[in-house]
Amino acid sequence: MRTSVLVIGGGPVGLTLSILLSRSGIGHQVIEARTEPSPHPKARGISARSMEIFRRLGLEAEIRSAGLPADHVAFFRGRTLDDPDYVRTLPVSDDTGHTPAPGLVCSQDALERVLSAHAGDTVRRGVRLISYEQSDPGVTATVRDEHTGEESTLQADWLIGCDGAHSTVRAGAGITMDGPTGLNEFLSVRFDAPLGELVADRASTSYFLTGGGGFLAIDNDRQWIYQHPLQGRQPGDLDLMALIRNGTGLPDLEITIRDTATWRMDARLAAAYRSGRVLLAGDAAHAIPPTGGHGMNLGIGDADNLAWKLAAVLTGASPGSLLDTYESERRPLARQVIDISTANARNRASYRIDDGLLLGTTYLDTGTTIATGAHTPSATVGARLPHAWLPDGRSTLDLIGPGHVLLTGSQLPEQLRKSCDLSPTTALLIRPDGHIAARVYG
Repeated sequence: MRTSVLVIGGGPVGLTLSILLSRSGIGHQVIEARTEPSPHPKARGISARSMEIFRRLGLEAEIRSAGLPADHVAFFRGRTLDDPDYVRTLPVSDDTGHTPAPGLVCSQDALERVLSAHAGDTVRRGVRLISYEQSDPGVTATVRDEHTGEESTLQADWLIGCDGAHSTVRAGAGITMDGPTGLNEFLSVRFDAPLGELVADRASTSYFLTGGGGFLAIDNDRQWIYQHPLQGRQPGDLDLMALIRNGTGLPDLEITIRDTATWRMDARLAAAYRSGRVLLAGDAAHAIPPTGGHGMNLGIGDADNLAWKLAAVLTGASPGSLLDTYESERRPLARQVIDISTANARNRASYRIDDGLLLGTTYLDTGTTIATGAHTPSATVGARLPHAWLPDGRSTLDLIGPGHVLLTGSQLPEQLRKSCDLSPTTALLIRPDGHIAARVYG
């Protein structure tokens, strides 16, 4: 079998890449070793920038319906869930109208179900990459059917590794990861318990306990995650029922444990994002501490940046060297996000989620920058096209893609022209990922 693009890994990044490639008419195949979407929620925060991408793909409403209500997005801090002296803080949210698609909390298993449905039959589950070889015309991959054990080969023009922190694709390319590992290690326990009434007046997405550990809401009713730092201990050394009951403050709480997993907090970056016809995206390219909720969102942005460049190269619109800009744009951004998230990990008692952080990404010839603090819209080359509402009820962001789009000043709302110093005769050339490629003066 031969395909234009072979994507290894069917998590949120690989599935988003698949949907974007389909939208551009690019033939591709996704293989995923798991037979079903993630059974564990894993990442939960979907940022405003990711939701803008999903809005462009027509998936915003469906993903929003799978997530928690917006008024649940908060941080709880207390001794136990029933602590009367708790503190509840809100995220740094985009409440100034800079996006038509604010972020939300939607557990990864629910997100993967939505994305899988739209990726459709491009995804082959229960198939694992064993090895691959590069040659001038492309890549030949050896894969194994996990049900039958049968091995076969797949050929592709390009191979994309979206296969996570322990990436087989990255290892095969000989690309190293740099940075510290084991900043902390946690046991994560998915369980069912009737806690909805207890948290009704303090509903949050994350519940931090002052004695260590905490709870993550899946539905703020019966479905929950409990996380506990291992600190060198083995999961079997812990009395999970006792820890959960102590954390809730309810000694007789009825609990059903559904699943457990361990995970390690790392802060690592791949030495390169490309080796010949092999490229990396998501956790295969960067391990982001979860303190800030940017890891999965950075990977979704990788897919958005990479998809249109692959499409341009494969259709002959651009030379293969365009794909070098994927690394030069995305890798410096990952470096900055790792630093921000690592600082949050050192200050766990007071950091807040910054939903709009990735809106401030600007791709420059001198390197990618990301603006922290209050978001300031900009129509400079490399910046994301600012959002403004159009008379017909659409956002300016709804005019993007799947190819490049030329927007004249007369098409843009007056308040946007004023805030971004655009004359009615100035035009903006917008890339398929929503970033400004050029300003054209009439």
